[in-house]
Amino acid sequence: MTGDGSRWGEADAGDEGVDEEPGTSEGGDGAELIGYCLAKPGAWLDEPWEGDVVAKVGDKIFAFLGAGDAVGVKLGRNREEADEWLRRYPQDASVSAYIGRHGWNVLRVDGRIPAEEVRDAIDESYDRVVSALPRSRRPA
Repeated sequence: MTGDGSRWGEADAGDEGVDEEPGTSEGGDGAELIGYCLAKPGAWLDEPWEGDVVAKVGDKIFAFLGAGDAVGVKLGRNREEADEWLRRYPQDASVSAYIGRHGWNVLRVDGRIPAEEVRDAIDESYDRVVSALPRSRRPA
């Protein structure tokens, strides 16, 4: 848990990370995961397909949130870089359908991946997407 009692909230400055065993947490609910994504500068929620919630910055998706039990994020410039997650968490990370070849993975948030690493993955995805935006459309 983080300092605020939430699995997904921002870690306090003195927080050493998740203190529960991976996979034993009650996990963050979808609202907490959405809140973490929306706390990023310029982030906003969209539902481009019925029932499929995403977090965007500018007009680009940086997290596929779905039902809140997994998050789809960009974790590499290509498939080879993103495959590191598959090697580390073979039961809780998978290649995203359709866009996986571009470095997108799906991470289960209620499995063995520590919440801090899921937050780091969301941060990485956000940073990768922002860096690809034209400077004029990047958040301040």
